[in-house]
Amino acid sequence: MLAAHAVLAVAAIAVAAAAAVLGFVSHRRGRDPGALLRQLLALAQTLLIGQVALGLLLLSDDRRAPDDLHYVYGTLALAAVLAPWLYAPREPRRRLLWFAGATLLACALAVRAYTTGGR
Repeated sequence: MLAAHAVLAVAAIAVAAAAAVLGFVSHRRGRDPGALLRQLLALAQTLLIGQVALGLLLLSDDRRAPDDLHYVYGTLALAAVLAPWLYAPREPRRRLLWFAGATLLACALAVRAYTTGGR
């Protein structure tokens, strides 16, 4: 299960980075976000939720990360990616910018969580 957690971490970071970059490019060009971008943002959120779920399963199996900051960064990454659902404005272009920015922040926090995971 630890290997799955590590593989899912790399996937979550890659998808979040791609979604954030595509979101900023789409916003900069003034284009309507396409289906690909919406799916990438949703996939990034899903992968981060899966990461936290796997982390909780590992924690329940008494497998702890060597650095307690790993849990802080993982929790903050999840909170960052889910926050726009509560706070993003209704206007579509500004909403896209919120989701792209939050996904970029979640990506950075996920990278930090990965580096403190002891792998």
